[in-house]
Amino acid sequence: MEALEEQLSHLSIAKRSTMKDSTTYILDIDVSKSTEEQNSQTVAILCSDKTIRLYNKETMTCLQEYNARPDVLSGVRFSHTNGNLVFSACSDGTVKLWDARSSGPGAVQVYTGYPSNVFISFDVSCNDLVVCAGTEKVESDAFLVFWDGRYIANTESKEPLGAYSESHNDDVTQVRFHPTNPSLVATGSTDGLVNVFDINENNEDDALTSTCNSDSSVNMIGWAGRDFKQVYCLTHDEGFLWWDIAQVDTEEAITLCKVDDMREHVSECHVDYLVDGFYHEKQNTLLLLGGSHNGDISLFKCNKGQVTHLKNLAGGHTATVRSVFWCGGDEFLITGGEDAQLLFWKAKATSPKKKDSMKMASSVQQRVRVHSTKSLLTKQK
Repeated sequence: MEALEEQLSHLSIAKRSTMKDSTTYILDIDVSKSTEEQNSQTVAILCSDKTIRLYNKETMTCLQEYNARPDVLSGVRFSHTNGNLVFSACSDGTVKLWDARSSGPGAVQVYTGYPSNVFISFDVSCNDLVVCAGTEKVESDAFLVFWDGRYIANTESKEPLGAYSESHNDDVTQVRFHPTNPSLVATGSTDGLVNVFDINENNEDDALTSTCNSDSSVNMIGWAGRDFKQVYCLTHDEGFLWWDIAQVDTEEAITLCKVDDMREHVSECHVDYLVDGFYHEKQNTLLLLGGSHNGDISLFKCNKGQVTHLKNLAGGHTATVRSVFWCGGDEFLITGGEDAQLLFWKAKATSPKKKDSMKMASSVQQRVRVHSTKSLLTKQK
């Protein structure tokens, strides 16, 4: 563990990129996987102006921009096998697939949902075979919708394979496939539940393998632990929960750690909110990132029963940090926030001069809502 603490203690800003529009928030970040065919990596960011922007990771030059106006995009994910393909869920009831090689500005494939669907979360399985999106609640319904994720050229749209409709009763805020097992997917909702499904099962009841209750509204979830047999959750009231789902069918307690409010839990630094977490595979350690509204970031290490402060990352952002991405292979951290800045943090780098604050007067992002009659869905695979 000393090696991890030593490594993180030397994190500093290696690169900085600033959006042309100083009122643009960076809401989500993903980085393409390195393959034998594609050695260079691309950074995708989701922006508050309803665009996706692709950057060369080495030069930080903008390669492409996709515009979804007037609809709102939720999340951005690269294909695991093709770094040219980028997915995003959309408030118009679709998941859109964009191809960086395409000369046109539009999506190359559209995954259409059911009537009344407004997608606010989604993910792609580790083998790219399944796309799953979570919806806002409309009347009494909140859905998980599934598609065949494979890109088929010259196919304008794809219909759903089916949907789960009974396991959540409020907005599905998070969908996260298992990093190595394509049949497992975890979901979180404002109903407080974090569910894990095995989508190889024939129906929703059998597919639901475990349910953990956060007793709050779920903001972020992720996988952790050896073989990724653990799930963690950040709540909208800044709580943290960490479960070992391998213990679900045993007499052992499944809760590894619970913090009701991180703002009151830490004394070594000031935390206004939790940003996200990531699992450091080499060190078998779950790390959390908290932030202050002046742009400072704090790193925390999670142990069974406790969360301890490791490192402050100051002098970078000047406003609320909205998104982070940890690249385990190259061991660097990317952060984006409300100051329209994208920062790369790496050990023993020389820090560029801190920029002045470019925070908007209001941090409220409007979302498009679609309301229609209740859709009639049947569970199917």
